[in-house]
Amino acid sequence: MAKLYINAAAKKSRISRNIYGHFSEHLGRCIYNGLYVGEDSAIPNVNGMRSDVVEALKNIRVPVLRWPGGCFADEYHWKDGVGPKASRKKMINTHWGGVLEDNSFGTHEFLEFCRQVGCEPYINGNVGSGTVQEMSEWVEYMTFDGVSPMADLRKQNGHEAPWKIKYFGVGNENWGCGGNMRPSYYADEYRRYQTYLRNYGDNKIYRIACGPNGADYGWMETLMDIAAPFMDGISLHYYTVPGPDWNNKTSATDFNEELYYRTLFNARKMDEIVTRHSAIMDRYDPEKRIGLIVDEWGTWYDVEPGTNPGFLYQQNTMRDAMVAALTLNVFNAHSDRVRMANIAQMVNVLQAVILTEGEKMLLTPTYHIFDLYQCHQDADLLESCLDTPKAGALPGEQVPQLSASASMDQNGVIHITAANLSASEPCPVECALDGFAARKVSARILAGRMDACNTFDAPETVKPAPFDGVSLTEKGLSFTLPACSAAEITVE
Repeated sequence: MAKLYINAAAKKSRISRNIYGHFSEHLGRCIYNGLYVGEDSAIPNVNGMRSDVVEALKNIRVPVLRWPGGCFADEYHWKDGVGPKASRKKMINTHWGGVLEDNSFGTHEFLEFCRQVGCEPYINGNVGSGTVQEMSEWVEYMTFDGVSPMADLRKQNGHEAPWKIKYFGVGNENWGCGGNMRPSYYADEYRRYQTYLRNYGDNKIYRIACGPNGADYGWMETLMDIAAPFMDGISLHYYTVPGPDWNNKTSATDFNEELYYRTLFNARKMDEIVTRHSAIMDRYDPEKRIGLIVDEWGTWYDVEPGTNPGFLYQQNTMRDAMVAALTLNVFNAHSDRVRMANIAQMVNVLQAVILTEGEKMLLTPTYHIFDLYQCHQDADLLESCLDTPKAGALPGEQVPQLSASASMDQNGVIHITAANLSASEPCPVECALDGFAARKVSARILAGRMDACNTFDAPETVKPAPFDGVSLTEKGLSFTLPACSAAEITVE
């Protein structure tokens, strides 16, 4: 049995809605045929944006979307993606599949997609192969409301009024595909580039520095030492693979319990990584002014057989749902420092929440976790503690059977998300609620075999259902979660 204690009278940090953010890159079928089908497509669209995808994303209240990369960001030149589409410069996407990129989806299209979804844009600028002038002019193009060469060009291209752009990343993975830089060199480059990201009018740029790859604590130390006063946020990337390294990705759908638990064990390393990076940041920024932006996270497996290896297309099972549930609970717990997170990626790439095939679309198990967890957006994290059995049979690689978060929204309603990570055993839970007189409880649950997934022939195999197994007790709540499941519990 797991025991969960929640102190409803002890509010901690605010859980930023941006923790539930997403990432879209010019990679495989994420943009083209995923978000964007073009104005002339037979697939229902508004201004070229897939209507079914837009509606699905609105339903989970996507708060922020990162674009255009990823590795693609540091070879992307924004002026190639504005103006008449027939005259836009074509290029080869050298990072992802060597395919032709016609730049028909550029700045205007991305910001139109964000408008339709109702989310904040997060633009990632080019440091690796771009210039300070290029990045500075992009911000001017998007945000300046006046007479200038870039504002005039924007108007000429059909958008009279400027956009509001808050989040701007200065380079991506500059320790790798963004230039193979050393941390001290990038830190100085960051200081230089961010200087010219001007705030026009009342548009205030939230400057995000390129942070470390996983457990590279030296990179974080150097960046905070050299550049902390010049940043508002610093990124962190961490991907989960089933094996000990990148050579052990294995199949997204064909796996046994050992690989299931090893994947969850590796996903749970996010907690240690965030904790240790936060400790470094605390030494330079004790007031926690700078946000930790985990703008790439998720599972990474072998691509689906028969697909372009450079497109990173993989299926999505209940194992991925459990990774998402566990990871989002980690971010909630660290919401004093984690201000944004962006799952990689939104559609048809890696741990996607949506898959498309022509006119067909399906919602993945990971999508349904974001649906169940949206209740935490902008709510207050509640103090809690958890006593849980372990799950898994691998010596030294077990995981807690129960993972949970609790928050209180602005109406005083408590929301609990709880995931049973065991592949085979139910998890009885006794939940004590201190400082709260519960009168009513309701719940939804997502459950299935660890390898259960949705396909285009059976798109609703895995989906949430009402959960009537939660009882009010004298001390709080009592319920049993089936194996491999996650629930959202609402307490009034």
